[in-house]
Amino acid sequence: MLKYLRNLSAGEQIGWLFVIVFGILGLATVLGIALSIKAADESQQEAAERFKRQLRTSWIMVTVFWMAWIAGTFVSVLLFGTLSFLALREIITLSHTRRGDHRSLIVAFFVVLPVQYYLVGARYFDLFSVFIPVYVFFAIPVISAVANDPERFLERNANIQWGIMVCIYGLSHAPALLRLDFPRYEDRGAFLVFFLVFVVQSCMVVQGYVARNYRSLKPVAPRISASFSWGSAWAGVIAGGLIGTLLYWITPFKPGQALGMSLIACAAGTLGHFVMKALKKDAGVHYWGNEGRLVTGAVGLLDRVAAICFAAPVFFHSVRWYFNI
Repeated sequence: MLKYLRNLSAGEQIGWLFVIVFGILGLATVLGIALSIKAADESQQEAAERFKRQLRTSWIMVTVFWMAWIAGTFVSVLLFGTLSFLALREIITLSHTRRGDHRSLIVAFFVVLPVQYYLVGARYFDLFSVFIPVYVFFAIPVISAVANDPERFLERNANIQWGIMVCIYGLSHAPALLRLDFPRYEDRGAFLVFFLVFVVQSCMVVQGYVARNYRSLKPVAPRISASFSWGSAWAGVIAGGLIGTLLYWITPFKPGQALGMSLIACAAGTLGHFVMKALKKDAGVHYWGNEGRLVTGAVGLLDRVAAICFAAPVFFHSVRWYFNI
């Protein structure tokens, strides 16, 4: 069956892909409604509402991906650029900055971000890979130093550089998958983006389910996260690997290669999500868009894409290295 699907044309594969995904989301929506009706107490009602919130996020992400697919590569790159802008806005608004950082922030939002995504669209992969880690990493502290404000200088610049690395550099690797030139895989680059997002998000859902329902698992770092354990992390990574193997027919990978790439992406996404929990603890918030929402306008987008920000660069460079493209 999977070999049959793989031999279909790109248009036929797209049709089957969205039928399967929207079908699964439709069944999950029915399940969410049933859980709400069946809820007998407040805790069950809260669990049903949490499930429906996660489901709404999945609907939005799949619908946006579908629209971007229809609109083409340019709109997909523009879409991820917008997500980077909003995610960087969230992390900066909850970080300590001063007037002396304004020039660095203007450069980050209106120079670094568009240049990075231009390099993605133009397929300048060598420059795209080093532009932020090398050139921007050096330029931002220089711009801040010119402002003549030494108070908490290292902390302020670390906040800005960390936000640029996660929200711009990390996330920009997702649309870069569209531009990889695999032999006999023309016009199907968006499948790789879908593969990455679906596998990593599935990993995070399984990990969250295990953490909530198997509280006997010992947390790795309870001062950072009471729910993150090696048991839940392994459950999520293995589940993501198996789902990725089943989806090999939409990728240029063989089943074993799809399994390996899925495990790499899920491991990077899981550990990255754990790191973002530490950042939230440091900022004194539970969600990027919760407590500071009225003040900052943040809506929690970074909570949804944090794992992708870490998984995308590791996945992208693993694919380039393994397939030598």
